[in-house]
Amino acid sequence: MSVHEMITEELDHLRADQTSPGMAAVARSLAKAIDDSDAPTAKAVVADKLRPIMADLRRLAPVEMKGDAVDDIAEQREKRRAAAREQAAGG
Repeated sequence: MSVHEMITEELDHLRADQTSPGMAAVARSLAKAIDDSDAPTAKAVVADKLRPIMADLRRLAPVEMKGDAVDDIAEQREKRRAAAREQAAGG
């Protein structure tokens, strides 16, 4: 997988096009430049520029709402109930 593909995948996950479209475009451009370069020094310089942009985009990403402990307990309970129903039904 290319650097550009990996950065694009992460930008999609971060929803960077909605929060910071300009920075996301720069990140993609820098990632493509890394892939297109054959010079290790040039790759290092571009990667050094890409790193803080990605760090900023990670900080700006919307916080994902994950369930709390109560939600986790409810989910586990539902899994146990489903397994018990399946077993009772002869499955």
